[in-house]
Amino acid sequence: MADENAAPSVDETPLSPIERQESLEKHLQMRPDAQDLKNRNILRDTNAAPYTHTPTPTIWHPDSIQEANRASRAIQSTQLELERQQATDSLRKGLEKRPEREELVGRNILPDSTAAPAIQGQQKELQKHMRADSLEQKLQQRPKPEELMKEGILDEDPTSPTK
Repeated sequence: MADENAAPSVDETPLSPIERQESLEKHLQMRPDAQDLKNRNILRDTNAAPYTHTPTPTIWHPDSIQEANRASRAIQSTQLELERQQATDSLRKGLEKRPEREELVGRNILPDSTAAPAIQGQQKELQKHMRADSLEQKLQQRPKPEELMKEGILDEDPTSPTK
């Protein structure tokens, strides 16, 4: 059973010229005819012999080379122009879909400021410091717990330690 999985061995014994000729004749007799090969799309369906269908080498004339180069440059130029036009169209569509400034301010994406963009950061810092100063001032003006107890708003001092 191990021999079934092994690759078949190749007979390498030399053939005599007579055996070689008989083998060749046998294979030639089994060879399909030309019409069968044409039907199976192996052979071209022409009236000429198959060996005459080799392509003839093309001889390039210097003028035809220059013409081909000009055509190639024209194609490349056209391709670049098409790519530029596609990029322009893509940008135009993107700008048409772009939301208006008011909508972006309403969604808190853009700041509601008329200041130049170069100084908007400084403006934001200034507003932050102004809010901090205002809060500090209001905390200093707040009444003391003793005053609130005198007025009857508080029952006991929240700053005193609890028993």
